Amino acid sequence: MRFGHQHPYGVVRREFLQVGFSGFVGLGLSGLLAARAQGNEGGSAPPSSSRKARGVILIFQTGGASHHETFDPKPEAPDEIRGEFGTIPTSVPGIHFGEHMPGLAERAGMLAVVRTMSHKHNNHLNATHWVMTGQEQPGAFFDKVASRGDYPCYASAMSYLRPRADGLPGGVMLPTYLMEGPLTWPGQHAGFLGPKFDPWQLTQDPNRDDFKVENLALPDGFSVERLGGRRALAESLARETEIWQAKAEAESFAKQREQAYTMLQSGQVGRAFDLTEEPDQLRDRYGRHMFGQSLLLARRLIEAEIPIVQVNLGRVQTWDSHADIFRRLREDLLPPTDQGVSALLDDLQARGLLDDTLVVLAGEFGRTPKLSFLPGQTMIGRDHWPQVFSAAFAGAGVKGGQVIGRSDKSGAYPATMAFTPADLAATIYRALGISGEAEVIDMLGRPIRLVTGSPIEPLYTGAAV
Repeated sequence: MRFGHQHPYGVVRREFLQVGFSGFVGLGLSGLLAARAQGNEGGSAPPSSSRKARGVILIFQTGGASHHETFDPKPEAPDEIRGEFGTIPTSVPGIHFGEHMPGLAERAGMLAVVRTMSHKHNNHLNATHWVMTGQEQPGAFFDKVASRGDYPCYASAMSYLRPRADGLPGGVMLPTYLMEGPLTWPGQHAGFLGPKFDPWQLTQDPNRDDFKVENLALPDGFSVERLGGRRALAESLARETEIWQAKAEAESFAKQREQAYTMLQSGQVGRAFDLTEEPDQLRDRYGRHMFGQSLLLARRLIEAEIPIVQVNLGRVQTWDSHADIFRRLREDLLPPTDQGVSALLDDLQARGLLDDTLVVLAGEFGRTPKLSFLPGQTMIGRDHWPQVFSAAFAGAGVKGGQVIGRSDKSGAYPATMAFTPADLAATIYRALGISGEAEVIDMLGRPIRLVTGSPIEPLYTGAAV
C-alpha cells in the first residue's frame, strides 16, 4: 500500500489534517452550516416513473461484499466458484439469493438488484471514493489517502448546492469514520469544496447503552446539557490547530460554530439521536447490534429531514473476505445485515416513508469468482473484484421484484449492460432532484460537472437490459 501521493492542488500535510481531524473531532461540523448557494439545481425533471426523494439512505458494505454469497449466487458453477453456501428462493418467482439472507429474500418484492455494477479500481481507497462520490479519485493509481483535491461525497454536494436556511446539515455518516492508522478513506468528506461542507460524522455504536447525541462529531465528554460550559475546549483547539487557519474555514467561523452548538442543544436533529424514544419491540426487530441500531437511527434522521444518511456496515475493510469467508459471512456479517435492512424496509413502508426514501445497499466492489488461499492465509477466501458486483435498491419509485443485468456463468464479468459508480451517483442525485447539469466550483475556481454518468433507468421502468 502506497502512502505518498501527488496532490493536484499543492498542500498535502495541512489538508490531510483537515480531513482526518475534522472527521473525528468535528471541527468541520460548524463549517458545514454556512449558507452558501454555489451551484446549479433544477434542469431536467426525473421521469414520471421515478420520484423525488425526501432522502437517501446509503448502506455501505465497507471492504466489498461478495456478490456470490449474497445477490448473485452461482449454484450451477463448480465448487471453487460456487462456494459453500446454497441459495434460497425469494418471494419473487425465479429470483434466488444466498441462503443467509432469508429476510431480504422474503422482501425481494421491494428490491431491485443490479447484478452488473462494474468499475476498474481493484483497491479499497479509490474504489470507495468512486462509489461514494461518483467520480474517480484525482491522481489515484493505487491506494491514495483522502485529500482536499478529492471530489465531494453526496452529502457534501447537497450542502453546497442546496444550503438550508434552517441550518440542518446535508448529511450524516455513521457509526464509523473510515480510517485505519495513517490512512483516511477518501469519499467521505467534501473534498475540494472545503471542510465547511463536510458531513457530520458519528463515531460511536448506537447500540451502546451510553450512546447520546454528544458523540456526533464532537470530542469525548461533550453532552447536549454541558455544551455551553465546554466551549472553552473547542476554542482552545481552534487556536492550537492549523486546520482553523485554512482559507476555507476563515469565513464567519465563529458564527457557524454558534449555529452548530445551538442545533445540538435543541431541535429535531438532537431528538433524532435519542433511540430510547423507540419501542423496545421495534429496536429488537432491527437487532440489538451496531448494524441494526445504526439503520434505525438512519430512519430517524430521514424523518428529521436530513437528506442523506450513510450507514457504514462496519469499519474499514469489514467485508474484505480474503480468508475465512464463509464463517465470517455466516456468523458475523450476513445475519445482522439481513435483519437490520429487512427491518428498515418494513419500518419505512409502515410509516409511509418508503415511497420517498431511496435505499441503496452496496460496497466498493465484489469478490473474485474463484476461491483461493491468499499468501499468508490458511483459510480460503475471495480477493478484490471490481469487474462485476451487485447493488440493491428500494423505495422512491424503484420498481421492486426485479433483477437488472446478468453476470456471466462464473460471476466474473457482466454478460449484459454494465453500470458504473458514476451511474449510481446519477441515480442518487436525480432522486434528490439534483440536475445532471449541476456544477460545483473547485479550489482553483473552475466549474466541475458533478454528474458524469446516467441514472439507472431500469430501476424505474423494469425494462430488461
